Amino acid sequence: MSLNKPLLLVAACALIDADGRVLMSQRPSGKDHAGMWEFPGGKLETGEAPEDAVVRELYEELGIEPCLRCLQPFGFSSFAYDDFNLLMPLYLCRQWDGFLRPTEGQKVKWVFPDRLTELNLVPADVELARELRDRLPSGRRFTD
Repeated sequence: MSLNKPLLLVAACALIDADGRVLMSQRPSGKDHAGMWEFPGGKLETGEAPEDAVVRELYEELGIEPCLRCLQPFGFSSFAYDDFNLLMPLYLCRQWDGFLRPTEGQKVKWVFPDRLTELNLVPADVELARELRDRLPSGRRFTD
């Protein structure tokens, strides 16, 4: 990490459904890394705790409301982009209120953990996706 670049604090969430799939969001056109996949979340506002930012961002971007006690810290990403350094905690969440309604024109899809790294991910999310792949069961059931 370079000391000459600003630090951007963001928080993200791996929403996990009853089948063990993780929700991924595609960056819409017009934004940096358009077309790439990421964990939903966003920038922290001044004085905001990361958990509060996750709750706010998921409501604003997806129309759902996770409760604070449902957020489980999982890991973090520290990534040096060209113009800034990013620090991003990732939370797991298995319960939320509301129905998924992407509000920013982004596409979303549910992905089994063992398939996350097959997506074209934003650079800061790659290592977290690998950790999820390695630490979460795939959720798929195989039959004879």
